[in-house]
Amino acid sequence: MSGGGGDPKKVVRAALVVNLTIAVAKCAAAAASGSTATLAEAVHSFADSGNQVLLFVGIVLGARPESARHPFGRSAERYFWPFLVAILLFCVGGAFSIREGVLHFFHPVPATRGDFGTWHQGPLASLLVLGVSCVLEAVSCAVALKEFNRERGREPFFQALFEGRDPTIPLVLLEDIAALAGLGLAFVAVLFTVFFGDTRIDAAGSVAVGALLVVIAWFIARDVHGLLVGEGLTDANLAKARAAMEGVPGVLRVVTMKSLHLGPDEALLGAKIAFDPACDLATIESTIDVAEAAVRAQVPVLKYIYLEPDSDADDPRAPDSQ
Repeated sequence: MSGGGGDPKKVVRAALVVNLTIAVAKCAAAAASGSTATLAEAVHSFADSGNQVLLFVGIVLGARPESARHPFGRSAERYFWPFLVAILLFCVGGAFSIREGVLHFFHPVPATRGDFGTWHQGPLASLLVLGVSCVLEAVSCAVALKEFNRERGREPFFQALFEGRDPTIPLVLLEDIAALAGLGLAFVAVLFTVFFGDTRIDAAGSVAVGALLVVIAWFIARDVHGLLVGEGLTDANLAKARAAMEGVPGVLRVVTMKSLHLGPDEALLGAKIAFDPACDLATIESTIDVAEAAVRAQVPVLKYIYLEPDSDADDPRAPDSQ
């Protein structure tokens, strides 16, 4: 989940509008048809809507300035709230859908094969709503994909999706992809229920939708958990930072270097640098200032940089970079 270029607020707003609209329509269709798979999809859409609200909260809180209590700002809010999204998606979306599916599988509602009017008030409403929902979800997915591609640049798709440092846009994209897949499963389940006259097929569709949500939630939780615990700069940005420092006159080499992402758009770098032993204090101070400016020019996400002079390179056992 890379950072830079995409507009998280735009993606979240588009997804929220689409999901709320779809959720209401699915609820009406589920009430009319009695379809468990459609009900599972309605819950899925309401869970996604709640997720967008949480993501937006994270964006707003993450933009708050530094304070005495939060000297490095609150950018990590954009990691905490997506983690809650994963929990919500797992519990409300996945677990509920599986529970409802299992319940209706063992206690099926009678249905007549091929009769659109016998199975409750008719599954035609479900099929229509699911079809329209596919179109709306595709629009939301297109917005998320456009911003995601703008953000990742030339980085490989799956690497940007799971190995970057900004979870917001990739998370919405994953939700949209899961929603499209879930809609397809629900549509097939309702259609087959009509043709074969067995509502256990519809219940199985609900279980399939729930299982899909659980898998997506697990991937999201695993990725965001790593960011919450603390991840450093990507290898590419570490290489840029090292090259920038070692390219400054007076710097012999970077002895050790450690970094930490405080949030998607803010990171901290600490480094020990070997200087020419002949450099006096004033020269070292001015060189550090130049090195910091050079690093920020190459890696703008580095808001905090702490460089320590080490003329004798006295810590060769320290890890080269982290």
